[in-house]
Amino acid sequence: MQLKDIDAQMELITRGAAEVISEAELRKKLERSIKENRPLRVKAGFDPTAPDLHLGHTVLIHKMKQFQDMGHEVMFLIGDFTGMIGDPSGKSETRPALTPEQVRQNAETYKEQIGKVLDLSKTTIEFNSRWMAPMSSTEMIQLAARYTVARMLERDDFHKRFRDQRPISVHEFLYPLIQGYDSVMLKADIELGGTDQKFNLLVGRELQKEYGQEPQVVIMMPLLEGTDGVNKMSKSLGNYIGINEPAKDIFGKTMSVSDDMMFKYYELLSEKSSADIYRMREDIEAGKLHPMEAKKALAGELAARYHGAEAGTKARQDFESQFSRGQAPEDMETAALPPELHEKFFAGKATAKLDAAGLGKVLSALMPPMSASEGKRLVVQGGVEIDGVKASPAGVELAAGSTYVIKAGKKKYIKLKV
Repeated sequence: MQLKDIDAQMELITRGAAEVISEAELRKKLERSIKENRPLRVKAGFDPTAPDLHLGHTVLIHKMKQFQDMGHEVMFLIGDFTGMIGDPSGKSETRPALTPEQVRQNAETYKEQIGKVLDLSKTTIEFNSRWMAPMSSTEMIQLAARYTVARMLERDDFHKRFRDQRPISVHEFLYPLIQGYDSVMLKADIELGGTDQKFNLLVGRELQKEYGQEPQVVIMMPLLEGTDGVNKMSKSLGNYIGINEPAKDIFGKTMSVSDDMMFKYYELLSEKSSADIYRMREDIEAGKLHPMEAKKALAGELAARYHGAEAGTKARQDFESQFSRGQAPEDMETAALPPELHEKFFAGKATAKLDAAGLGKVLSALMPPMSASEGKRLVVQGGVEIDGVKASPAGVELAAGSTYVIKAGKKKYIKLKV
């Protein structure tokens, strides 16, 4: 893509974005970039709180790649200093701080992992300890003087904790302040972040004004739900797809995503054009394309991105060999079943035992718009049958390689392949 094609850049930059502050400023920066032949400086920060990145993290990294392909300068900021504070965004309690050793080890893995998406030869990797660690106490006080406690308490999570008389440590106020100061030090034209980072991102705009810089444009991307289709992708919730996982696991877990959620994954993670994705959706709605085929294409694309084309192809072949040709149990009573069952997939351990809440989450992911709480309630009330047997709220076991027919309520059926 030519750097001079502003409309094409705007379309790609804003694809999938939840909010841009502001599009008018973004267009103005792009126009000046062309006039001055100066690439924009695009920043995204990541705290090294865990050693492995997952697809939720790559929403921002993929957007960085788009900027990089357009000829702009991308800056991958590893928050090794802020990581020792802990981002309080959306948290109801103070987060435990990481040790310097934990932060250092995790940061090292990030550099290797982002190379699977970004061109490292064209990527600036920064650590905010470079300017924060040498900062004197006097300089920190001077920085803190540029923002008020009243403004900090406007932030939703701080406001709720203050109202509910739950502790807010003073050091937590430093987090958005330092994130904003990072933008000053990097002279960022654009900062990328999740919707949960809005307050922190806007602090960057304000501090840049304080330091005589033009404020950065803020581009907020949606948070990606995990394989359960309900919660933000998270390793602690077990609903994540890690980019360092084997290709077969990336493929299989992607296949467990619901048909509806699949299109959000396409929009935020795929390199297919918006027009191609739109046509795919139309073909599915018209019955010209089976949703499973669209999902296999997505799973193959993601597996190939992190492990190469050959591994992606093999992951698909292995998946189809193991699951897609499986048969329903021979002793199943099928007379009352619909003539065509929608096939769904669930990725988990070799044998997964699910209680009512766990099975409720699976039903929610496989039978939208059913919520997880509705699914749990249906299990508890005896309204869910697996292979003709009522699912026990105490726990049901789903074994890998097996096929089940699940009935939820009176009329909802799915064929589930684990």
